[in-house]
Amino acid sequence: QVQLVESGGTSVQAGGSLRLSCAASGFTNDQTCLVWFRQAPGKEREGVAAIDAVSFKSYAESVQGRFTISKDNAENTLYLQMNNLKPEDTAMYYCAADPNINYRNCRLGRVVAAAFPYWGQGTQVTVSS
Repeated sequence: QVQLVESGGTSVQAGGSLRLSCAASGFTNDQTCLVWFRQAPGKEREGVAAIDAVSFKSYAESVQGRFTISKDNAENTLYLQMNNLKPEDTAMYYCAADPNINYRNCRLGRVVAAAFPYWGQGTQVTVSS
């Protein structure tokens, strides 16, 4: 049974940092496309960062240079390090996994949220100004 469990979301002031974690079970990270998505109230879910089976990383333009996605295959855990947070980063953050995507297509701009079969429950990040 596949399970994704996010943690690390909280309230923080602008300019602060957070690290989100996503503990995975039921599959191995090293063969899976892993993506962080976020959804703010009244907005569509958007991809934030993706990491493929060979650890190629891609980012949304809005977080480039501030966020870093990484994974620990031994611990089967996905991370999102978020620095210099801004109020517009406020959202529910979700990790999602798809073990069936060819690694060349595990890129922001190519992945489609609706196609991901496995999702966590989300963790709330609130950034105050």
